Amino acid sequence: MGIISENLLEVKKTLPPHVSLVAISKTKPIEDILEAYSTGHKIFGENKVQELIEKYNELPKDIQWHLVGHLQTNKIKYIIPFVSLIHSVDSWKLALEIEKQATRIGKQVPILLQVYIAKEETKFGLDEEELVELCEATEHFPHLNFCGLMGMATNTTDEQIVRNEFKYLKNLFDQTKIRYFSDQPGFKEISMGMSNDYLMAVEEGSTMVRVGSSIFGERDLNHMSL
Repeated sequence: MGIISENLLEVKKTLPPHVSLVAISKTKPIEDILEAYSTGHKIFGENKVQELIEKYNELPKDIQWHLVGHLQTNKIKYIIPFVSLIHSVDSWKLALEIEKQATRIGKQVPILLQVYIAKEETKFGLDEEELVELCEATEHFPHLNFCGLMGMATNTTDEQIVRNEFKYLKNLFDQTKIRYFSDQPGFKEISMGMSNDYLMAVEEGSTMVRVGSSIFGERDLNHMSL
């Protein structure tokens, strides 16, 4: 067993049964993903559409691909046919385009609404008002399966800041669930937590963690393609 397989299994040991692991494979080569896949793990996340398409074409078709990065509207059509979950729906415009492309091929597309929870301008996400607007208009999106919320915490060593952001997202999820999705069991996911803070995220209510470097090692910024 290789180091990637060992790392993945070790991460899984730390997770409760109700928490899903998305192995973030961005910038990683096919052989690394296949090693992780060999453990039986089938949920992988990418943040670039082009890289996601290339890997989908080359890897086993029972892999569940999650798009976790910022998504441009003009690229949605390329991933709609096969993507299992889009974590990063952060605008009305993006939701409308996903609906349009999903309608075109007659597919239900699972999505998460990305909420802005960090103290960083480089992060994307809906504010509370925008979140309410989308949740109050779900009838406009019959091909979207609203599965929950996603958030990216501030990149800081101050654990209290991160924990408070996770608490905020959990509370917002609870309010949104009660107000808009109380009769929809599929609205159940809180995607928060990455390699350096996923255990804290689980403590604060995460149901889905996005772990990359703790499994695959640090990203190779010079190896951005296959």
